[in-house]
Amino acid sequence: MNKIKFTAIGCVLALVVINVVMLTVTAADEPPAQIGYGRGGRMQGGSVSMHGDEPIQPIPISFDWDSAKIELGKKLFFEPRLSKSGWITCNSCHNLSTGGADNLPTSIGHKWMLGPINSPTVLNAKFNLAQFWDGRAKDLKEQAKGPVANPMEMASTHELAVEVLQSIPEYVQWSKEVYKEEKITIDNVADAIAAFEETLTTPNSRFDSWLNGYDDKISETEKQGYDLFKDKGCVACHNGFGVGGNSFQKFGIAKPYDKDTQTLGRYNVTKNEKDKYVFKVPLLRNIALTAPYFHDASTWSLREAVTIMAGYQMGVTLTDDETDKIVAFLKTLTGDQPSIIFPILPPSYENTPKPNRN
Repeated sequence: MNKIKFTAIGCVLALVVINVVMLTVTAADEPPAQIGYGRGGRMQGGSVSMHGDEPIQPIPISFDWDSAKIELGKKLFFEPRLSKSGWITCNSCHNLSTGGADNLPTSIGHKWMLGPINSPTVLNAKFNLAQFWDGRAKDLKEQAKGPVANPMEMASTHELAVEVLQSIPEYVQWSKEVYKEEKITIDNVADAIAAFEETLTTPNSRFDSWLNGYDDKISETEKQGYDLFKDKGCVACHNGFGVGGNSFQKFGIAKPYDKDTQTLGRYNVTKNEKDKYVFKVPLLRNIALTAPYFHDASTWSLREAVTIMAGYQMGVTLTDDETDKIVAFLKTLTGDQPSIIFPILPPSYENTPKPNRN
């Protein structure tokens, strides 16, 4: 009996060893797919599914970021002393509690001044080909410098913002650890903020799950909405990881957009006549969270926004049923929101420049 037991145990152990070897060989032969993107972060590609050739791609999961730089950037993102008043932060206009936007027609800046254009979401902004509606900033780092010195936004200067940070030993130490420099610079400040913002992606939406082969994650109505989204031509501009953000398009292709004729868009950058009323195509990720819509915030209704797009961009009139189905699809694009622990900022010192509300 003992010999039989010993033989049986030996067979089981042999099978386990064989299986481990086979799995190891398979893993060695089939390395995981990886997608390179952004400023050095590594992204793990999703599994191959029957939906792998769709024009919209699931948001990859990021790995291998510079954690010290990201933590510094997070503090600076929430740092009110970058503003002249000591009150306004990056999060003021790109609120991470409300879809990365402020849910206002235009943002409120220094001395309660109202901005000229709707603030786009910071979530998934890394997937934009450029930043701002008119694309005047080539990347997130360049964008991060703008609001600090804009008199209608944070109303400070780059020099004053750096002076404030340089007066706080903790910031000096953190910056030195990341950039290996004794002096804080506005370039490094912007670089750190951008590094943090690049982590603000929203993977794992229900639609992404469908793209990855989990067909039960969206309903038949939502699937029909996606088919309409493609058939009507929406996907020509709204595609890729961000479901938009990778091209500039004229607002009013099928007929002139008459709701706002004052905002000239990309023309302000290029001074080229053909760029009048041309804007960066907005991201549609988490669109259900970021009303009001369009650069002019002309509607608070996602349903109305779909109708406007169909008429002005494609020259088609949607039925109520078609509109409802497309809206249902758009709501499947809401992904996991970044879980941010509010940073504790270092105190000011006697030599720190004081807030100025004037």
